[in-house]
Amino acid sequence: MFENAAETNPAHPFDPKPRQRGKMAHFVFLRQLGAATALVAAMSSAQAFDAVDSPPLAGLSDTAIRDCRPGNELTVPLITWGADIVTIHANNNSASASRSGAFGDAGLSVDLVRQDDFTGQLRGYMACESPFLRATVGMANLAVELTNADPRTRMIAIYQHSWSAGGDALVVGSGIEKPADLKGKRVAVQRYGPHIDYLLTILTDAGLTPDDIDIVWTEDLTGLSASSPDTALLEGAADAAMVIIPDALALTSGGSVGTGSEGSLKGAKILLSTKTANRVIADAYFVRADFLEAAPDTVNAFVEALIASEAEVREIARQQDKRSTDLFTAAAGILLDDASAVADAQALWADAETVGENGNIQFFRDPAYQRRFSRLNESIQPKYIALGMLGKVQEIAGPPQTLSAIGDAASQAAQARFDETAVAKTVTKLQAQGGLDDGTLFQFELNFKPNQSDFPIALYREPFLKAIDLSATYGGALITIEGHADPLGYLKKQKDGADELVLSRIAQSAKNLSYNRAGKVRSGLIELAETEGFYMDPSQFALVGHGFSEPKTGLCENTLPCAPKTKEEWLSNMRVVLRIVQVEAESDVFIALD
Repeated sequence: MFENAAETNPAHPFDPKPRQRGKMAHFVFLRQLGAATALVAAMSSAQAFDAVDSPPLAGLSDTAIRDCRPGNELTVPLITWGADIVTIHANNNSASASRSGAFGDAGLSVDLVRQDDFTGQLRGYMACESPFLRATVGMANLAVELTNADPRTRMIAIYQHSWSAGGDALVVGSGIEKPADLKGKRVAVQRYGPHIDYLLTILTDAGLTPDDIDIVWTEDLTGLSASSPDTALLEGAADAAMVIIPDALALTSGGSVGTGSEGSLKGAKILLSTKTANRVIADAYFVRADFLEAAPDTVNAFVEALIASEAEVREIARQQDKRSTDLFTAAAGILLDDASAVADAQALWADAETVGENGNIQFFRDPAYQRRFSRLNESIQPKYIALGMLGKVQEIAGPPQTLSAIGDAASQAAQARFDETAVAKTVTKLQAQGGLDDGTLFQFELNFKPNQSDFPIALYREPFLKAIDLSATYGGALITIEGHADPLGYLKKQKDGADELVLSRIAQSAKNLSYNRAGKVRSGLIELAETEGFYMDPSQFALVGHGFSEPKTGLCENTLPCAPKTKEEWLSNMRVVLRIVQVEAESDVFIALD
């Protein structure tokens, strides 16, 4: 078992209270199901909110470090997350060592220990109570300065479990309509938890920095405790909060807009979840360098067993049979302390997108994959340094080539995740409801010159790369490519007294031209992605031709475009807008993948 940091060092500032991602105290599951009586009881015991500091994890350097060598049994940590059901299944649906299951078949004797306290898990890792660390990539980067201080404890990533695909969310109060509106606001997030890099990614993509907001650090991840993000939001100590999805649903009255009753916050809504930002939070296993060196075959067998188990769980989860019931009953008992909470265990599984063998190859071996392991580290660490949570850039190695369980990279074409017919209908519906602004997360523009019809990669490489990168990060979002046209020719004809038929033809021609320009941009994105091997799903991009119905110069009398007064205004209308749009409510937009 992992030692309790508070028992070994009571004066240490890192308090090892449980931080249960994906799991809350039992009342949260009842709350999610609408049990108001459980809510009342829970909230009546809630305390006034207490913020905490977030010192660097290098402060755990007083932890005793022991050599890590193979023994007869392996202790493997779990956290309360859907992908960890793969590890449970590999151990024959048991927390204790088993001769069956993928681990048993590989000759491994494994004891599973749930450890949702990251600082406690780190202490156990440093002392080799387990040679493995179970964390998100973001959390591992918080600890890298500590683990790299001794060559024995240096972290090596060996297996990606999953991406969060709906289990985590940013909930905002009234007045915040898009990520850019976070500027000057207070945002609550758990220190050392899974949401820090998620928040920083959102800020970066909105053109903001951590200095643009006030981060309110909390001790706990969930549970309406005296120091949790949901409490901070409810108590008015924060304007927004990074939370797990059960809390998000409770705060927003079931995912709509909070009514202010039954534990919700009046006016609160989910601004962005990992259903949209589905390539941000990566869960993984890491191993100590000295253990990998001493027992490479054991580590390889461990990873091979996880890969085999993931394929089996993916199939079992589809079935409504005894194997499925047994799996989720075991998972509920181990992860949720309640073997009857089968539906909750199934919900945990649904919030995680496990990646399997091909996903691990792509994540660790493919140099062209935008969301690869090394690139995530390169993106995360400078932000942590700016926050004062990391002293300098540190290396976290990926699986060595000698780890044969993860093969060599091969080109992987993006699978279409969007139903293009449904996408077109969704765009039309959103426009009919007043435009695409309400669901817009981020947007940027490409400008073009008069009579320009092509968008060569050499000229537009930087914005094209930005669009491809955003499409990879926000794989659940719809990206509209919206062409706009110059209204000056139309306005001149109108001034000259042209009849309505001529004017309508000019307007339609402008609409067609703007649609074609949007298509040229999409073609350029596809060409760049194919040329350089980037992962891109063309079905994610929808074309819109506005003509001159939404000019930068605004609308004047009779909703006609205002005439540009300067050359700069004239040129400003010649643009293509790329917009990242949240469509989580449009359930028919996505194609279910096997």
